[in-house]
Amino acid sequence: MASEAETSSGVAGRYANALFELAKEQKALESVAGDLNRFNEALDAFTDLKRLVKSPVFTAEEQGRALAAILDQLKIDGLTKNFLLLVAKNRRLFATPDMIGAFRTMLARERGETSASVTAAAKLTEAQVSALKQALKAALGQEVMLEERVDPGLLGGLVVKVGSRMVDTSLRTKLNSLKVAMKEVG
Repeated sequence: MASEAETSSGVAGRYANALFELAKEQKALESVAGDLNRFNEALDAFTDLKRLVKSPVFTAEEQGRALAAILDQLKIDGLTKNFLLLVAKNRRLFATPDMIGAFRTMLARERGETSASVTAAAKLTEAQVSALKQALKAALGQEVMLEERVDPGLLGGLVVKVGSRMVDTSLRTKLNSLKVAMKEVG
């Protein structure tokens, strides 16, 4: 698990730390976490939203107006909405995924959990997520807060990251390893 210094360094860490402290002060940690999860899922699902967040072509005003409409559609309001609109106004929207990750790490630490991320080729079912959480809990000895991502390029399998440790069982990696082994033979 990342140390406090690693989590709170950089632009994303500073913004996440500020949001975390405000949410904690307002007793809204769970609400903000849910809002951030919905926003992150939308980022993964919609390429236009990803383009809006990452592209420097849009002005802060354009990003702010578009983001406000998107947040209304996602039913994200209050502290989280204000935070994301401030991030857009300050031209830091590109760092939002890292901010969300840092916030999740802080929340996991607050709960006494370990945060982990899992990337799969397709959306995992509730049963798969539950089984993965149980396996990680058995391996790590504590509850796990899981961040899910979808990357169709993996073809199959999973990439699980816990702190600095990574387990890559993706088909893409296995095929690349086989390709390298075949080149060495020939």
